[in-house]
Amino acid sequence: MTTNSVAAVGKQPLALSWINVAFFGTFHAVCLLAPWCFSWSALGITIFLHWLFGSIGICLGYHRLLTHRSFQVPKWLEYAIATIGALAMQGGPIFWVAGHRLHHAHTEDEDKDPYSARRGFWWSHMLWIFYPRAEFFDREMYKKFAPDLERDLYYRWLDRNFLLLQIPVGIILYALGGWSFIVYGIFLRAVLLWHSTWLINSATHLRGYRHFQLNDNSRNLWWAAILTYGEGWHNNHHAHPNVAKAGLQWWEVDMTWWAIRILQTLGLAKKVVMPSTLKAQI
Repeated sequence: MTTNSVAAVGKQPLALSWINVAFFGTFHAVCLLAPWCFSWSALGITIFLHWLFGSIGICLGYHRLLTHRSFQVPKWLEYAIATIGALAMQGGPIFWVAGHRLHHAHTEDEDKDPYSARRGFWWSHMLWIFYPRAEFFDREMYKKFAPDLERDLYYRWLDRNFLLLQIPVGIILYALGGWSFIVYGIFLRAVLLWHSTWLINSATHLRGYRHFQLNDNSRNLWWAAILTYGEGWHNNHHAHPNVAKAGLQWWEVDMTWWAIRILQTLGLAKKVVMPSTLKAQI
């Protein structure tokens, strides 16, 4: 269900999705129960799943592996990592990859970038989800921007059914720690991971320093990099989008790159793309 809104992108009117508002609003509301469900083990579950679904699933899987193909792994491992990414509840792999490829192809364009920072912090952070545009959210339209994934039967299934994966996760968490683990392991974890990821769309296009003088406003933001396991070195990434390593200086900690290096050491990651030069352009 949608209602008309006076907001618009270019000449295209936007409509507020009450379904999206209710979904994300419910998750945020349940998080208010966290103080009454606290335990150190529940907090540990939140931190672990934030790393697993965020760093391994989203940053390594959806982003550096599927979107940019900055390295290769065996297909069985690629499917496993993509499934972990789907558990983050940030959309299916075709949706996520298509949107991010558009972001790079049309960075900060107010009409063609799904989460253009030129429309302000809150638009790029989350309002683009509350006012969904068909070309970015309708499967028949966005799939053309990720044709490699669209051709794959498993990715088509995962793109349609990623939310169902929360059912076995919820069952396991409840068996391990009851409702406390549900609140912390699903709801709090999801909200923290959403906002961590969204900060790359919003904050790293507003604050931070630049190694590379690009046509966009992407920046390196250290605290965003900590929260997103290396994704906050966003200016580096926009300068070298297909490179597996986001942190290019010794102080630019990139935990997701550490995981890729481990896979490479084990012989599981091949054709790892590295920059031909790390020389800053300033």
